[in-house]
Amino acid sequence: MIDTHDITGLVLAGGRGTRMGGIDKGLQLFRGQPLAQHALARLAPQVGALLLNANRNLDIYAALGRAYSAPVWPDGLAGHIDYAGPLAGFLTGLSHCRTPWLLTVPCDTPLFPHDLAARLAAAVVREGSQMAIAATAQEGGGGGNDSNSSSVRLRPQPVFSLISIDLLPSLHAFIASGGRKIQAWALAQHCSVVAFDQPGDTAQAFFNTNTLAELQQLEQSDPSEPSA
Repeated sequence: MIDTHDITGLVLAGGRGTRMGGIDKGLQLFRGQPLAQHALARLAPQVGALLLNANRNLDIYAALGRAYSAPVWPDGLAGHIDYAGPLAGFLTGLSHCRTPWLLTVPCDTPLFPHDLAARLAAAVVREGSQMAIAATAQEGGGGGNDSNSSSVRLRPQPVFSLISIDLLPSLHAFIASGGRKIQAWALAQHCSVVAFDQPGDTAQAFFNTNTLAELQQLEQSDPSEPSA
């Protein structure tokens, strides 16, 4: 069993926000509060400590994190390796993590599951793995015209990861070698894939808002799903 206090939660807010026109995605409002604040509030009960990864507006993020005792850490890759995307945030989080496990979530998915940590932790204990990633159900055809050929496949959501801090050297080497894809790195580890396709799991849970239009769409969705 992995205790809550053995997990540090990391909110990833260090992206460029390219598809939002370059604005700071984590500071965009959702139901009246910044997206990053929603992520902190939703993650806080699931973990023993919190970190924020951001690369601009650090004073604002520091103010958001203060209520959760969550320090802000910008990407700090040795040698200033060119933009490494979310993996740079993973590396930053693992470098500053003081617990055996790090749980990562993006700032742009404010309705992620309340039991995310528990289900990923159960998988690594059950399978003896060093990492677990979330996955969602996706309708996938098996080919042909047979109506029975369709099946439900799993779509990995690797930015939602529970990672052993023992994997820090592996991640550093992967990025230094030019690796940039979370899933490619995860496949090289002993990694569990956890399906969030059970009764009660919602389609909105892993809906990430890449554009302002998508943020508005989620804002207008079923208000019965609380954001924290």
